Amino acid sequence: MANRTDPLAKNIRGTNPQNLVEKIVRTKIYQHTFWKEQCFGLTAETLVDKAMELDHLGGTFGGSRKPTPFLCLILKMLQIQPEKEIVVEFIKNDDYKYVRILGAFYLRLTGTDVDVYRYLEPLYNDYRKVRQKLADGRFSLTHVDEVIEELLTKDYSCDIAMPRLKKRWTLEQNGLLEPRKSVLEDDFEEEEEKEENEAIADGSEDEKDHRHKSPERERDRDRDRDRRRDSHRHRDRDYDRDYDMDRNHDREYERERGRGGRDRDRERDRDHYGERDRDRDNRERGRDRERDRRDRARRRSRSRSRDRKRHETDDDRDRDEPKKKKEKKEKLREDGTNHPDPEIAEANRVRASLGMKPLKM
Repeated sequence: MANRTDPLAKNIRGTNPQNLVEKIVRTKIYQHTFWKEQCFGLTAETLVDKAMELDHLGGTFGGSRKPTPFLCLILKMLQIQPEKEIVVEFIKNDDYKYVRILGAFYLRLTGTDVDVYRYLEPLYNDYRKVRQKLADGRFSLTHVDEVIEELLTKDYSCDIAMPRLKKRWTLEQNGLLEPRKSVLEDDFEEEEEKEENEAIADGSEDEKDHRHKSPERERDRDRDRDRRRDSHRHRDRDYDRDYDMDRNHDREYERERGRGGRDRDRERDRDHYGERDRDRDNRERGRDRERDRRDRARRRSRSRSRDRKRHETDDDRDRDEPKKKKEKKEKLREDGTNHPDPEIAEANRVRASLGMKPLKM
C-alpha cells in the first residue's frame, strides 16, 4: 500500500505518474531505507519539511546503484501528486535552493510545455552553488542555472528520462508563448541610449567647431590635403616603376634559365648519377676484396688443421710401435714360447693353444 499511487491522482501523459521513473530505479527506491523510514505517510504539506533538509541532489550512485534522498522525494511527489500551486511555490522559494530545484524537476516531468518554459526560464538568473552526487559516489559543485539548463536541453537528468519538450520558437509561432525577454535587456537599452546621447553631443560639437573655423585654416587644410595626395601619387609611381623593373628582370632570368637551365640540370643529374655509380662500384669492389680475404683465411686454416692432424697421427704411430713390440715380447716371455730350448718352446706353444700354463724349467 505504501508504494501505490494516490487513487485521486491523475494520469500523466496517459500513464501512472510513478511510471515516469524507470522500473529498475523505482524498485531501488522502494528498497531504500530513506524511502521506508522518511517518506512513509508524507503529504503535500509535510513534504516541504523533508525538502528543506536536502543538502545535495543526484540520481543513483555506487555499485549497487543506491538512490539519493532527492530522487526518493521526486518519486514521492509523483505518488501523492501535489497541486500545481504548491509546486509553483516550491519554484518561487528563494530561501532554500534544493526546494526550488525539487519543484522545477517535478514540473519538468509533469507540467505542460508552456508551463515549463514560463516557470523554469526565470531560474536562469539563480547562480547559487549546489552539490551534486555523481555516479561514483563523489560530490561535484554546480549551479542552479546549470541544473535548469540540463532540464530544458538534456534527455536525461538524475537517471530519469525527461519527457519530450517542444522547441520554444514553435510555441512562439503558435502564439502560446511570448518571446523571451532577458533581464539584461534593460541594461542594454540604457547603454544604447547613452551611446546615442554621446553621438548627438559629438555631432553638435563638430557643428560648433565648423561654425567657428576661419577661411585661412580651411585653405591650410586643403593645401595639406593636396600635398599628401601628391606624395601618394609619387610613391605609387615609384612603386609601379620598381615593379616593372623587377618583372623585366624576372622575365630575363626565366629566358636565360630556359636556354641554359636544361643543360645545367642535365649535367647536374649526370654528375649526381655518375657519382652514385662510382660509389656503388667502390662498395661492390670492397665487398669482393673482403670475400676473397675471408676465403684465403679459411683455406689457410683448413690446411693448417690437416697438417696438424697428419703430424699427430705420425707421432702416435712412432710412439705405438715400440710399445707394441715390447708388449709382444712380454707376451711371448709370459707364454714361454721364447724358451732357449726349442722343444720346451714348442711344448709351450702347444700348451698356450690349449689354454694350459707354460712349462718352466
